[in-house]
This record gives sequence, C-alpha cells and structure tokens, in this order.
Amino acid sequence: MEPRYLRPIPLTDPAPCGDALMLAGGWVRFTHVESLSRGAPPRIIAAADLPPEHLAPFLAPRAPFAGLSLDRPRLMGIVNVTPDSFSDGGRHADPTAALAQVEAMLAQGADVIDIGGESTRPGARELAEAEEIARILPVIEALAARGMATPVSLDTRKAGVARAGLAAGVRIVNDVSGLRFDPALAGVVAEAGAALIVMHSIGTPQTMQALAADAYGDVVLDVYDALAACVAQAEAAGVPRTRIMIDPGIGFGKTLDQNLAILRRLSLFHGLGCAVLLGASRKGMIGTIAGEPVAARRAPGSAAIGLWAVAQGMQMLRVHDMETHQQALALWQALAVQ
Repeated sequence: MEPRYLRPIPLTDPAPCGDALMLAGGWVRFTHVESLSRGAPPRIIAAADLPPEHLAPFLAPRAPFAGLSLDRPRLMGIVNVTPDSFSDGGRHADPTAALAQVEAMLAQGADVIDIGGESTRPGARELAEAEEIARILPVIEALAARGMATPVSLDTRKAGVARAGLAAGVRIVNDVSGLRFDPALAGVVAEAGAALIVMHSIGTPQTMQALAADAYGDVVLDVYDALAACVAQAEAAGVPRTRIMIDPGIGFGKTLDQNLAILRRLSLFHGLGCAVLLGASRKGMIGTIAGEPVAARRAPGSAAIGLWAVAQGMQMLRVHDMETHQQALALWQALAVQ
C-alpha cells in the first residue's frame, strides 16, 4: 500500500481556534490536514482524528539551526562571488564588493549570510574545485577575522570546497544538488559538527530544465520522496536530523506549473521533521508570471512568494533583496501573528 502523505492546512486568520495545533513549534496553526496519494483525489481529515504518531513530525518544535532559534521566520542573504550569477550579473565577484554587500545585508537584518562561488543557474558550467575555493575563501576569512556573529553558509556541491569553508569559519553548508553531486559532502559536514541544507534538484545545471517536463509522476510527492531519501543519506553519514534543513528547489529542474504545484503545498514538507527553507528569490517563474524580464527588478514578486511561504510555516527564506523582505515580514507578523 502506498504511504499516505499528510499536509497541514495552515490557518491564515488570527482568530483563536480552541482545537488548533501549532506547526513545528512556530507561528502557524492548523486543525485539519490534507491526505495526498498518487492516483487518488486529496482528502481532508481533522487533525484530532489522526493518531499521535502521524501528527508527531508536525508538532515537534524544530531545534535551533546553527544557533538560530526557529520560532520566527529567518532570512538568509545571498552573496554570489561569481562573475555569472543569473540575478546580479557578477556585481559582488570582487571580495571588496562582496564584503560591502554582506555589511549592507547585516544592517538590513540578515540572520544568515550565504556565500556562493559557483553559479548553478540553468546552463552554468561546472567550476573546478580550486577555482571555487579561490573565490569564496577570501570573503569567508575576512568575515571570520571581523568576528562576525551571524552564521555564514557556504553554497557548494563539493566536499573539498565545503572542507575549506568549514575550516575558515562556515557553520552551514548549502548543497543545491542534495548530495547527488558529491556524496562525500555529508561526511565532511558531520565531521565538522556543522549544519546542512539539502535542496532537491535533478540532472545538472546544464541539463535540469531540459529534463523537467518528463522527470516526475507527481512532482510534489516525488520531490518529497527525494528529500526524504536525501535526509536519510545525510543521517547515515552522521548528520543528525536536527542539523538538517530541506529546500524543495524551486526553479531547479522544474517547469512553471511544477513550481506552482510545489508552492501551493509547501506545508507538506514539514512531515520530514526538518526545518524548511525556500529559495524563490528573483527566480524565472516570477518574471514569467509578473512580466518582468530583469531579475534584479523582481523583489516585489519575490516578497509575495516569501509571505506565502512563511504562512505555510517555512522557517527560512533565501533572498537577494533583504530590505524588501524584512519590511514585508514585519508587516505580515504584525497582522498575522498573535
């Protein structure tokens, strides 16, 4: 019998509901769940009718991640030290420019800084490990020398790059390949006692979009299963689930309709018992829907998706436009959270 997939249905109104349950120890409440399965219509079930073991992954508070409590939404600021990023055109490839961008994001309220040295946009070429290290290390070492308290995340698919970054002070490794590119990466993170973000993707940056149309039977459930396998792989390598965050990978090997299907049911991913990150900032789907071809002008659409995501209980947003998201979150929290 196919396993049942349960998705808490978030309550979006602040009015009190006596039987509402808190999702993952955070800010989202729910009274019902949607039961999903392949080849059958969804069913709505009262949470009170479910056995405790089915509810357990949704009710357990998430442990702090790299020292950050997850009882409120957190913002991860993107700093690409690449000459070929889809979103900023290499504006921060120089270490001086990258450090200035970090300072600006910290002033705007960033909870995490994510440093990336290899572009993984559709069509991007693979970068040699030594070249990637040469890009990221000066920035990470400079931040460590300043004694920056804010956790630094390293966006890399490679165990060797992760090892270099961790030695320089990185506390989180963010792998967009979900351990497919270099399975040794999880062991490196485990040995360092660091935190790990695993994202769902297919193929490589060169092939992922060409594969998307035929890659899935049910994209939401297929992504869920792939992330479940990835979490199990990380745990087997020694990374405890409390130090793993998952990312459904918007835009990585998914069509517009597939991205929308995942976004509509984001709360499903809480069933894996991990904190959940969403990275949709400036993505192509925003440009398509909003009619904005320039990535750097997609901040309003990015914030709209971000607010939808935190209403689904996402604990972290990975963003380019920190000030826009911080302001949007402040207003949302004032209205929606009591």
